[in-house]
Amino acid sequence: MKIGGFHKHSVTDYPGHKAAVIYTQGCNWRCPYCFYRSFVIPSRFQPSLPEDDILRCLADARSDIDAVVITGGEPTIQPCLSDFLRRVKKLGFKIKLETHGGRPAVLAELISEKLLDYIALDIKGPLHHYSRYVGTEVDPGIIELSLDLVLNSGVEYEIRTTLVGGLHTVEEVRAMAPMLAGSRRVALQAFKPPPGAKTGTLHSPSPDLFHAAGEILRDKVEELVVRV
Repeated sequence: MKIGGFHKHSVTDYPGHKAAVIYTQGCNWRCPYCFYRSFVIPSRFQPSLPEDDILRCLADARSDIDAVVITGGEPTIQPCLSDFLRRVKKLGFKIKLETHGGRPAVLAELISEKLLDYIALDIKGPLHHYSRYVGTEVDPGIIELSLDLVLNSGVEYEIRTTLVGGLHTVEEVRAMAPMLAGSRRVALQAFKPPPGAKTGTLHSPSPDLFHAAGEILRDKVEELVVRV
């Protein structure tokens, strides 16, 4: 598995747990507002970190952390992901997976093997023009399938949407609402341009957009989390 980054200790990435964070290299999408381009664009990759070294660090840290977060990039494109997660599980850690939902077959496999304790699924926007948000052609049916898998998995989860000024509108949030309705936990996040990055017409969402999105979704989901 290609690992591009490793953070030994976090108290914010896995709710209620102290966790290490592993960043995989590579993604099959090109979201125009991606914050972690150094893990997405091959020309920006640093040398990969050896799996065995990461696992040794995790084993040594068992007195300090109780969970591991797998993010990226996009972890589900890694061909050895399930093997790696089995090794992490054997160390006694809970596992949180952060994914864009573009590989529902992989997600289904990980759920069926009970390798996941928490899933954070990104929903980028309304399905009718999903490719606009992810920078490549995507069959919206696979997003619906991944969402259905997560909602019915029995695994703790959150559905996340990052609002981007210049990309999302109130009407688009309203179009997303039926898809998110009934979710146990939905997180609204504000896009923050990476320092020094050229983002063109994209910018942080306005307070009005963020407020309107919260009003649209608050009564439709069990828990709405707002991150600005």
